[in-house]
Amino acid sequence: MLPTVDDVLQLDAVRRGQPHVVAGSDRTGNRVRWVHVAEVTDIAHLLHGGELVLTTGIALPDEPERLRAYIADLAEVGVSGLMIELGRRYASVLPPALIAAAEEFGLPVIVLAHEPAFVDITESVHARIVQEQFAELRASEQLHEIFTQLSVEGASTDEVVRQVAALGGHPVVLENLAHQVLAADAGGADPAELLSAWETRSRAVRPGRRTGYDEASGWLVTMVGARGEDWGRLIVDLGAPPSPRETVLIERAATTLALGRLLDRHAESVERQAHGTIIARILAHAYSDPQEAAARARALGVPLSGRRLLGAVLRHRGPALSRSAPPVGELSQLAETAAAACKDARLAALVGVLDEGGPHARVGVLASLPARADVETALTEVATRIRKQSGDTVMAAGSVVETIRDVRRSFLEAEQVADVAARGSGARLYYRLPDLRLRGLLHLLRDDARVQTFVERELGPLLEYDAQRGSDLTRILELYLESGRNKAVAAQQAHLSRPAFYERLRRIERVLDADLDDVESCVSFHVALLALSSVRWERS
Repeated sequence: MLPTVDDVLQLDAVRRGQPHVVAGSDRTGNRVRWVHVAEVTDIAHLLHGGELVLTTGIALPDEPERLRAYIADLAEVGVSGLMIELGRRYASVLPPALIAAAEEFGLPVIVLAHEPAFVDITESVHARIVQEQFAELRASEQLHEIFTQLSVEGASTDEVVRQVAALGGHPVVLENLAHQVLAADAGGADPAELLSAWETRSRAVRPGRRTGYDEASGWLVTMVGARGEDWGRLIVDLGAPPSPRETVLIERAATTLALGRLLDRHAESVERQAHGTIIARILAHAYSDPQEAAARARALGVPLSGRRLLGAVLRHRGPALSRSAPPVGELSQLAETAAAACKDARLAALVGVLDEGGPHARVGVLASLPARADVETALTEVATRIRKQSGDTVMAAGSVVETIRDVRRSFLEAEQVADVAARGSGARLYYRLPDLRLRGLLHLLRDDARVQTFVERELGPLLEYDAQRGSDLTRILELYLESGRNKAVAAQQAHLSRPAFYERLRRIERVLDADLDDVESCVSFHVALLALSSVRWERS
């Protein structure tokens, strides 16, 4: 942190000159980047801003207009202050025109009553600057060491957030792109107060840069993501402009969180890990050629080429959006049970834990079926064996696909079904996707940053309008679309008169800058509302 003019005035070399601020006393918090001794009036064009200019005033003009121009030039270039030694040019006071100009342009002016050694002042200030810069460098190195160690140790998201709060001494929140809190540490403050009306407050904070400070809220905000895909924001509630160290802190933490999301793995059997890696890479389209995936699977004894492929997932019952990750040991054991069941049923399959360590961790099964195999029979045999060995487990299967490129679609269906089935108490051996349709698909994709971005793009202005004014226009739009755009029915459901309801629709059109008579716009809004409902699904 660069010293301020106030800091400079406290240095012994300066205090020996008996400094006195005669103008711009409200600007002595200016940062001093360097000290420059100048005895000429046309010095401004040689400066870069942030300099503290020292002069005896010997060459300063007498004319008020020229004195004003001299001060104006220094202020325009952004010098931090002007320090003038009395005795050589000015006996005891500065010209009123110079002081008036300094007040006008907000330039701190300090007089030194006793003759100082300018070299002592420059050496003292420059030593202070270098000392501060070294301290910043050392602090940056310490943060780098801390977060590198966290990355190496595979620290959880909660642990990283806790470290940021401990190192910075301020509340920290990690949110997704829909402004839903993923992790938080109040840093000794009241957590309820920190998270109160979080979505409303967070929507109002848009720094405009990848890392930026919002003066209104006092928040330092940075985006979190990797490989060009942001998935959240890390926020430190500072209450004051950040120091360089605080900026380094939040950016280094964001990098650690992004890496953790990419690299988080836990110990499991070599076979299960190999299977899980192949499935995960297929789902992420990480293989440039599907044949590479087929070759890797074939090397593990599971043929994928020329086969009918089916994705299935297994998980324990309970909310899919639990804040804590499922126990690693339980999932590993479930994966081993599923693999054994597939072998006993003579079903070739890749079986591994997906997204291990995260709240959405589950067991994935990529079954490889011969052309004439009966899918229902195969699923029943495997599910029966799993049920005997495992407790209250949900097994869900997607559609049968013919190519590796379509495996992701099968898994998406299976995960959607599992997410819904795990919330119920049904006793079926396995579940498939009959009619969940768009609502189910959006529920499955609720954590996808692209879906959250779509919701914000379509409904952001309306959500912000409601948040700022306490209105319910979003609900009105939802009633209107769910009623098939029947205004009379929607007005009745909203318990409003038709004129009042029509007026709200017109207000919605103004806020969204859209025509609610346009079918395509309404379809887009309806999809966004369904996605918003999924994003806001209660976390337990």
